[in-house]
Amino acid sequence: MSFFIGVMSGTSLDGIDVALVENNHNSDCTLIAAQTYEFDSVLKQGLKTLINEQQCELKTLGELDVALGKAIASAVIELIATTDIKLNEIEAIGSHGQTIFHHPQGQHPFSLQIGNPSVITELTGITTVADFRQRDMVLSGQGAPLVPAFHKALFKQPERNRVILNIGGISNITVLPARKSDKVIGFDTGPGNVLLDSWFEKHQHAPYDHDGLWAASGKINPDLLRLMLNDDYFKLPIPKSTGREYFNLSWLQAQLAVFQAELAPQDIQATLTALTAQSITQDIKHYATKTNAIYVCGGGVHNSYLMRLLQQRAEVVVSTTEEIGLHPDWVEASAFAWLASQTISLKTGNLPDVTGATRATILGGIYSSKEAS
Repeated sequence: MSFFIGVMSGTSLDGIDVALVENNHNSDCTLIAAQTYEFDSVLKQGLKTLINEQQCELKTLGELDVALGKAIASAVIELIATTDIKLNEIEAIGSHGQTIFHHPQGQHPFSLQIGNPSVITELTGITTVADFRQRDMVLSGQGAPLVPAFHKALFKQPERNRVILNIGGISNITVLPARKSDKVIGFDTGPGNVLLDSWFEKHQHAPYDHDGLWAASGKINPDLLRLMLNDDYFKLPIPKSTGREYFNLSWLQAQLAVFQAELAPQDIQATLTALTAQSITQDIKHYATKTNAIYVCGGGVHNSYLMRLLQQRAEVVVSTTEEIGLHPDWVEASAFAWLASQTISLKTGNLPDVTGATRATILGGIYSSKEAS
């Protein structure tokens, strides 16, 4: 057995998730310790500005890259200090980094994450695996989502057709059929928390709608919901992926400009919550007709109003991944620990049926902590 660290900071920018796992370079993955570390306020604002404005001075980009690398290294060291495990017992860190821009279409597709892995390796003394998405994209894949390979390894079973639903800033699903011969598929369904958080922050001056209480105080507007669901992204065939560069406050303002009618801000929040729930469940009904159960992970599990809407629309039982062995807060970070293990073992990490890549491949670049001979 070996120890690996997984690090994830998602589109919600709610902190740096760090998970320490023990695995055997196979499907077994035991969570040893995990923690979310808040961003320094200056770093968080810098990242948010960079992502929202989608332009910056190169000096700013470079400094944020290094600053985030330092923050990730510090978080890793802090987590390990809470355990009996030594730094030199960790085989590798899998660091997803912070996505700045995801562009899976066009002549030269790419996905840009920052959080300098050279900094992480030097400050922790632990080999770091990073830049997981690019190689899949070179092979004509979307570079996302990557976590379905981990979902398959950990959660697939022959008795039940399962859907694993991750609700972060963006929502994505993994369809795990019971039959071995059926393909595992996965894709981004659309917005998760990203529009909810942006609209709430604009009107309530706080980072997120705790438990969905503000949304629950409003009324869902079916006409606005119908307009938003008519967006081209929801009509795209799979494989597909998206991000904050598409679903953001500007996207929402454009929808409201077309809608024209005045609505109370909390009614818009309620309708955005319904958008997340409806876009997810309509895709599950389309692509996973035999689903027996939906298991949710990611920050969305803490939004009770959203979970109620999902249950109302899903027509099957909706619960969390804790019921099948892993706390919903730590699935994605654990996945990048597992992906690092795959890379170190020279095993493939992507699922071509999910990303659309022409073949499975080893993902990520290895930043070794070993001294040159």
